[in-house]
Parts: sequence; structure tokens; C-alpha cells
Amino acid sequence: MTASKTDEDATAGRRGMNRVLAMYGPAVFAGALATRATDPLVVDIAHDLGSTVAQVALLGTAYTLPFALVQPILGPVADSVGKRRVVTICICLLVLMLLLSAAALSLGWLMAFRALSGAAAGGMMPLTLAIMGDAVPLRERQVALSRMLIFGISGQIAGGAIAGPIAAFAGWRGMLALCAIAAVIGAVTLILASRSAAKEPITRYDPVVAARRYRTILANPQAIPLYATVAAEGGLVFGSFPYIATLLINRGIGGTTEAGLAIGAFGLGGLGYAALAHWLLLRFGQAAVVRLGGFIGLLALAGMAVAPALWVVVLAGFLLGMAFYMIHNAIQVRATELSQQFRGSAVSLHAFSFFTGQSLGPIAFGLGATTIGLGASLGIAAVALGALSWSLARRPA
Repeated sequence: MTASKTDEDATAGRRGMNRVLAMYGPAVFAGALATRATDPLVVDIAHDLGSTVAQVALLGTAYTLPFALVQPILGPVADSVGKRRVVTICICLLVLMLLLSAAALSLGWLMAFRALSGAAAGGMMPLTLAIMGDAVPLRERQVALSRMLIFGISGQIAGGAIAGPIAAFAGWRGMLALCAIAAVIGAVTLILASRSAAKEPITRYDPVVAARRYRTILANPQAIPLYATVAAEGGLVFGSFPYIATLLINRGIGGTTEAGLAIGAFGLGGLGYAALAHWLLLRFGQAAVVRLGGFIGLLALAGMAVAPALWVVVLAGFLLGMAFYMIHNAIQVRATELSQQFRGSAVSLHAFSFFTGQSLGPIAFGLGATTIGLGASLGIAAVALGALSWSLARRPA
């Protein structure tokens, strides 16, 4: 390939990346904002709805489990009727479900609407990653995906950092209403941008064909180990989030607002990785970045396990965010290459695995907290995350 051809491909890749970022970024932000919106507010919601912290902590699972379960359906449907079309429908449904969540009068109804919100949000980030994979060549893809992560990370930062202050004057319902407004902006942006985009072809959705696609993807020897890795990663990293406020309260170093700061710091750590991603990958390569992420993640979770002061928890949140995205970004890139023909289905299986892990994480940490204690559970998770990253780095990209 000539230098001029390489330059042309790089320019086309950047144009494709910028177009996808502008169209889908606000929707991805809205989905991420809603994901973590209730984590810092567990204590407040439990008090308002007359429930327990342990029960309300499952709102995280109520959101992420349907997000995961809908993926095996969304992927093939999007491959058949168009990824942009599915993302547009999902962001509009998210608006409605978030408004209903804000108006819920009992924990049962809130759980139900959070579950439906999670199912709707399932059409945002995973399919957008597949769209980015279609638009950007492999050589530029990891950097392109890291740019899209900025929208998701920013949503997580906002969801964690502003939940406490918003709830202080508007309650947890006000926070969910704010999430709905963000989803409206994402929907309007995508609908307006779609007017000038090429029409997507529509083919008939056939569940038998969809099953064959999944068999083809899973026949790839890298598929099952990769999906198992991302499931474990999701549980190890995110399982503790609903319990951070409880940890701070028990140690007398904070509460709901401070838990939001720690979760917001996680997002800032992700932004730190996104800013350094291009340099890190050029300087060290993917495998070394993954190993470094595992080491930093081990330190972060261990630090949180023994934290004697708020600043230690916030710093640990920042380091955990950077570590997570150093590992997760590599997994995302590998997922987009499992099947070039059925990329939407391959990435949806990746999201299914990741959010299944996320949904089971709070349950595992809850059991750990009642048996060996939350600090010990975090210590075990620290060692497991470090081992997971080293195993991933040893496998070929």
C-alpha cells in the first residue's frame, strides 16, 4: 500500500469516526448517565420508599441485567433492519422509561421501570461500537473507540458526581428526570442527523439465521474466552459501586454525596485513559497496556478495601476508572473483530456478557459483605482483576 493510499485511508477513518461521534455520542452519554444514576442514592431511595439498602442496591442489577439479556436479540435485529434504526428506537424508549421511573410510587414499580430503562439503553453503546467498527478501519479503531468512550465515561462521571447535589434539592426523582432530559437531547440529535444519512437497507429478521450467526461467532476460538473475561471484569469492577455509600458511612468518612464523588472519580480516570490512549498504545502496545491496567486496578481495589479516609476512596475510584478502561478498551477492539460480517451480533454478545457480569456483581459483593465483610470482598476482587488482566494480555489480539 502506497503512502498516499495510507493517508487517504487514515483521513477517511477520521471522517467516519467524527461522523459517528457527532451522531451517536449524545445518546451514548444519556445511556451511561442513567446507568449509574441511582448508585450514590441508594440510602436516600431506601429511606423514601421504606425499604432496605440491600434491596435498593439491586436497582443496579435491575438496570444492567435487562441491558444484558436484550443483547442477543438486538444484535441480529440490528444486522437485519439497520443499526441506526434500532439505536433511534431505543433512545426514544429510554426517554419514556426514565420519566416513568421518576414517577414511581414504590420500589417494585421503580425496579420495573429501571429494568425497562436498562433494556432500552441496551441499544446505545453496543450497537454504536459496531457502527464505529463499520466506519473505521482496524488500524485506527482502538483510538476511535476510546473517543466514543469519552461520551460514556462523561455520562458516568455526571451520573455519579451530580446525583448527590441534584438529590439534595430535587430528590432522587429529580435526578432521574434529568436523565430523561439528557435522553431527549440524544434522541433529537440522532433523528436530525439521520435526515442527511444514507438509508439503511432492511432485510427480514430470521431467528434461525440469527442462531446460525451466533454459532459462527462462537466457533471462533477467541470468542468464548473473550466473553468470559469481559463478564468477570464487569462484576469485579462494578459490583461494589452500590455499596460505596454504605462503606463510607460505616467508616464515618462520608455518605451519599461522597459516594458520588468516588464514582465520578472513576469516570475521570476513564477520561484520563482516553486522553492518553493513543500515546500509550504507540509507546507500549496493547498487551503491556492491559498488564499495566491490571496492576493499577489491583492497587485501586485494595486501596478501597482498607481506605481510612475519603481522599483514599476518591483516589482509588480514579485509578480504578483508568485501569478498567485500559483493560476494557482492548476487549472491545477484539470483540469488533470476532466477526466482520456479523459485527452487530458479535458486539451484542460482548455487551451481553459484560452487563451480565455487572448485574451479578452487586449480588456477589452483597453476599461477600454479609459473610466475610466488604473490605475482604474488595481485596479478593483486587487480586482477581490483576490475574484476569495478565491472562488477557497473554492471549493473541
